[in-house]
Amino acid sequence: MSKNMAKAKKKNTNKGFYKYIKWFWILFFGGVISIVLIFQLAAWGYLGEMPEFQHLENPQTNLASQIISSDGSTLGKFYLDDNRTPVDYEDLPQNLVNALVASEDIRFYDHSGIDAIGFARALFFLGKRGGASTLSQQLARQIYVGPRSRNLVETIKQKIKEWVIATQLERRYTKEEIIKMYLNIYDFGNNADGIRSASRIYFGKEPIDLKIEESAMLVGMLQNSSLYNPLRREELTWNKRNLVLSQLAKYDYISDVEKDSLQPMKINLNYNPENHREGLATYFRMYLQGFMNKWIKENPKPAIEGERDTWSLYLDGLRIYTTIDSRMQANAEEAVQEHMERLQAEFFHQNTPDRNSTAPFLDLEKSEIDGIMERAMKNSDRWREMKRQGKSEKDIRASFNKKTEMTVFDWKSDAHEKDTVMTPIDSIRYYKMFLRTAMMSMEPQTGHVKAWVGGVDYRHFQYDNVYQGARQAGSTFKPFVYAAAIDQLRLSPCYELPDTQYCIEAEKHGNPEPWCPKNSEGKFSGEMYTLKRALANSKNSVTAQLIDRVGPKSVVSIVKNLGITGEIPEVPSIALGTHDINVYEMVGAYGTFVNQGVYVKPVMVTRIEDKNGTVLFEYVPETKDVLSKEVSYAMVNLMEGVTQGGSGTRLRTTGYDKWRPEYKEIITGYPYEFKNPIAGKTGTTQNQSDGWFMGMVPNLVTGVWVGGDDRAIHFKTITYGQGASMALPIWALYMKKNYANEELGVSDGEFPKPENMSINLDCTKPAVDPEKDKDLDDDLDDLDF
Repeated sequence: MSKNMAKAKKKNTNKGFYKYIKWFWILFFGGVISIVLIFQLAAWGYLGEMPEFQHLENPQTNLASQIISSDGSTLGKFYLDDNRTPVDYEDLPQNLVNALVASEDIRFYDHSGIDAIGFARALFFLGKRGGASTLSQQLARQIYVGPRSRNLVETIKQKIKEWVIATQLERRYTKEEIIKMYLNIYDFGNNADGIRSASRIYFGKEPIDLKIEESAMLVGMLQNSSLYNPLRREELTWNKRNLVLSQLAKYDYISDVEKDSLQPMKINLNYNPENHREGLATYFRMYLQGFMNKWIKENPKPAIEGERDTWSLYLDGLRIYTTIDSRMQANAEEAVQEHMERLQAEFFHQNTPDRNSTAPFLDLEKSEIDGIMERAMKNSDRWREMKRQGKSEKDIRASFNKKTEMTVFDWKSDAHEKDTVMTPIDSIRYYKMFLRTAMMSMEPQTGHVKAWVGGVDYRHFQYDNVYQGARQAGSTFKPFVYAAAIDQLRLSPCYELPDTQYCIEAEKHGNPEPWCPKNSEGKFSGEMYTLKRALANSKNSVTAQLIDRVGPKSVVSIVKNLGITGEIPEVPSIALGTHDINVYEMVGAYGTFVNQGVYVKPVMVTRIEDKNGTVLFEYVPETKDVLSKEVSYAMVNLMEGVTQGGSGTRLRTTGYDKWRPEYKEIITGYPYEFKNPIAGKTGTTQNQSDGWFMGMVPNLVTGVWVGGDDRAIHFKTITYGQGASMALPIWALYMKKNYANEELGVSDGEFPKPENMSINLDCTKPAVDPEKDKDLDDDLDDLDF
């Protein structure tokens, strides 16, 4: 009996054991099937919208368009919210990849999107010993899932979707591609979208050049870039960086010795904010924005289902290859800054209330000044914005007389800005006090524009004086008259004309009244002047005789062929530059002389590519034969005289600063001591309202203009207000910086001379004795009466 009972008990025990085994496998397989079903339901979109297969193959992210210089540097970017420029895995330093894996996902190379060990650990310890999100899951969340929901059910759905997408990403991409995408997509704050922007903004370098401690800081920011922001929470970011360094040492990517030496180091930021109003070539970038907007209108995007049918400058990651050389651009901006700050100081000195009660205006009645201020007020952003808001004119005018906190431009401050309180109408007058400038530099043989500076500071002066602005050309127009005379009459630079009063009678050449231009202060020497000497000293009397011989129509014809597009009346007075021309067109025209008579239209963009490198646009040069090689070389020879014995002589002299006060006060960088061949022309319009200098060497033509916002804003005297004082120093500083960098290849040799030159150039050049003829280089005869 007891034996049977024992058997029955054992049978019942086995039955109970098998029951547990059965339920274990039921639960196990049920759980597996449930997980598979949940994953499949998520993949089918029942837990929320999932990305399509095509989008997994080509994740869509907003990419900034890059502006690339001719020397391969990034000048800037066009973007709305995402300042993102992707980099390839090969362009990531190994120390950055190591820091990422050590800190975020040490088993990254061993799992297929989901880290089972990490998941179990997180589940068992309830996340207290770290999370379980792999890099693939984090990438899935960044691109497709979005920020974590606060709702528990939604959070679970999001987590499941991350798992599904992570495994799909792992099947379609290599580990290296996942790392690349993750670093390219992350927002590091401060407009640093993606690792390339972060590297450039926080450390001023490309990612490949990052040091270990710099990579560790950026990886530390991945957890929360707002919290670990080195600009706002330096100590917290420093601690996080050191934690990443510890992880690197823990997994033997660096030694303990390296860790101990790196952790005490401070975070050494080289902060370079990237936005549309700061950085290099800001004025050029704004010109380029208009160029690209026009190109986009004229060039539709290839039709792809589900995508926009037009290109976006701010989202599509276009690569815009420009002719600008970042090194020459930096030299140009530095030259402008150095000289304009000093020139402005002298202008302020001459326009204190006790010296000029109507400052910054000269020789104007109160009603005229009121008219200028009225126009400026109505053209202001404040007026336009309040008008758009529906404000009455009375309210708008009243707002201009209420004191307001504002940040204004200031040369004396480190950042050239200061906070102040003033009325908007006073701020308009304040800004009128500042002189404006424009500079453009071009390679004449190709038309490639190498530098473009449209003003002193784009943040506060957004009007681009290179392209938008046009001012009276003054005596820089005279070479076009001389070119017409040499071309048509075959005159030599040695040909002589008298420096005497010369009149063109009424009704001749379309002139309604007699035209009798004067030289400086009405003086005429009566001497015979060669054309070379006459141009060097800007003799109006000789220019008048030349335009009478060839006629204004011939001059206008040549000027139009030289790329100047504005309306120019066919009257004799154009010889003295009475009409407006911008720096952009003037540089293109002067380039023809150096390029042996062939006009090449200035070009700024050579190629446009999409994000995949497909070429969308390639520039075709626009050229025109205007002058013969002989005439062009004769013109260059004429303009060499400007720097040998005329208004540009100060480029070569020394010692003037000992007895000329303006050299100490505003002639920045003097002495320049150039020894190489330089052709050029200064220009100064009536009342010193505009100062010009056009300077040329064999492979670089540069134009500079300086003046006030209005013609009534100018220096009192020719000493400070001439082109040789206002504009020429910028050219000189720029060229000295260029010559200091031999890699730029700026020529210091002779201008190429045509074979079998038939125009005679062998004439005696007048000697210059600065002690006896102190005013020879003053450009006094540049005045256009």
